[in-house]
Amino acid sequence: MGTVVSFDVPAAAGAGGSLDDAVRWLHWVDRVFSPYRPDSDVSLLAAAEITVDGCAPEVAEVITSCAALRLFSGGYFSAAPDGVFDPSGYVKGWAVERCAEILSRAGSVSHLVNGGGDVQCVGGRSSSGEPWRVGIADPRRPGRLALVVEAADSAVATSGTAERGAHIVNPRAGRPASGLASLTVVGPSLALADAFATAAFAMGPSLARDWTESLDGYHAYAIMPSGDTWQTSGFAAHIAAD
Repeated sequence: MGTVVSFDVPAAAGAGGSLDDAVRWLHWVDRVFSPYRPDSDVSLLAAAEITVDGCAPEVAEVITSCAALRLFSGGYFSAAPDGVFDPSGYVKGWAVERCAEILSRAGSVSHLVNGGGDVQCVGGRSSSGEPWRVGIADPRRPGRLALVVEAADSAVATSGTAERGAHIVNPRAGRPASGLASLTVVGPSLALADAFATAAFAMGPSLARDWTESLDGYHAYAIMPSGDTWQTSGFAAHIAAD
């Protein structure tokens, strides 16, 4: 789906086959949900060549989740931001979170799955429980980090202009979102953190700050085009000291 997924897993995951299972899941997600494939369920559904009943059951699950997120965000999260059905804003985080669950069900208690910079962490990165360290790209200085986030048993998702420029649409205005350069959300679920980051970025700074502050169990950090930053009250605990 136009992104790279990487894994940091114990050696047993490869030997036991769970890593292969996780990779097979991602290939299946690509076949069903990729808007870049004309034969995917999502593309055929968008072209009205099939109905939801003709899709994999997970498509209906994703549609239901996207509809709930649209209501929850006041319309700023959408599975059709430019008028064409494309649930990628939810599916990437959802798929990566499921990858982490596959590894957990196989017995791993310490692993990280990274989907294009959005990560789901399980446990810590060592037997002592030391948290994983996740770098957040600086949208104003290519190739450099704005900050490092510490995460254990949680997800980190960022929406912004660092990698793909102004690609996030404000579905309520029908044009590219403006006012923010980057917005990172930390919380338990990558599916939700990714969707929340996308919705908040689409809102712009005046609405995003209060909305992200209201999210139960999720915390946000924003970078403005000027370089100024703000964060919700719970985010400071996630910033690495050095």
